[in-house]
Amino acid sequence: MKNYNWAILGCGKIAKKFALELKTLPNANLYAAASRNLENATSFASEFGFDRAYGSYEEMVKDSNVDVVYIATPHSHHLEHSLLCLNNKKAVLCEKAFAINSKEVKQMVEASKKNNTFLMEAFWVRFRPKFKTVLELIKNEDLGKLKMLKSDFNFLGDYNPNNRLFNLDLGAGSLLDIGIYPVFTSLMFLGKPTQIKATPIFSPTGSEESITVFLSYENGATAILNSSFKSTYKNDVELIFEKGTIKYDRFSSEPILLHKQNKNKQITFNAGPNLGYQFEAIHVMECLDNNLIESPILPLSTSIDLMKILDDIRQEAGIVFPNHD
Repeated sequence: MKNYNWAILGCGKIAKKFALELKTLPNANLYAAASRNLENATSFASEFGFDRAYGSYEEMVKDSNVDVVYIATPHSHHLEHSLLCLNNKKAVLCEKAFAINSKEVKQMVEASKKNNTFLMEAFWVRFRPKFKTVLELIKNEDLGKLKMLKSDFNFLGDYNPNNRLFNLDLGAGSLLDIGIYPVFTSLMFLGKPTQIKATPIFSPTGSEESITVFLSYENGATAILNSSFKSTYKNDVELIFEKGTIKYDRFSSEPILLHKQNKNKQITFNAGPNLGYQFEAIHVMECLDNNLIESPILPLSTSIDLMKILDDIRQEAGIVFPNHD
């Protein structure tokens, strides 16, 4: 098992969650934390036990000891920071949304190939045991065709026109921040839609604070997806098949509920420690062990397809990012 020196680019809330679980892995060295503010980087490095702190992203990527970088800045900056790392031959695990639009994602993918350097979107739920168990249930249970998917992700966010939830310059809005989870779920289970309808609700800054999306598919299946910063409504997934249903909470360790032929079953799984961010890091290091530049489980083509659907939803809903579109 080879050890890898990890660097964190951007020392915010999601970076703290990732670092907390990264430090549990025996072959992951917490090497460097980088922020545009040295004080922030130093505080972050001290809290989680990183060896070095940088007050410059550019200085960090010049460090020859860095093997792989986890990018945790706002998605409005993912293109810039991914290119910085890839062009300096640093493997990249970049938070979702991968970028603001498909044009940016394609530039990131091109840079990965040009530099022969690993790149993956940090869609951590794809690697969690619960998601894998659901995939197995869909494959192994005789439930017939999947006819409808319902998926929600909501939380109450305090309105602040300057933060990433509401500031258009930072790619604000529920769709790219949390709505991406329901859209990803629909892509994984139903593929690419043939028709999209969307109803947004906009905040005073012009960002959408809530959106409902209706997707139709060539095989007759449908999906209803919701995301909002203004609701505490459930955060679960329901899959409706011809002969039964599968229902689960996206993040909890609660059992998956399976209904088939008038019988209910609770399907348990080995959730593992913590929330599950460590599973994507484990996979990245396995890919690097095998000299891969993209994941066979979450290939770059999936990230391209996902962003194209998000682009189409934004176009349908009239969601515009002035500095990117």
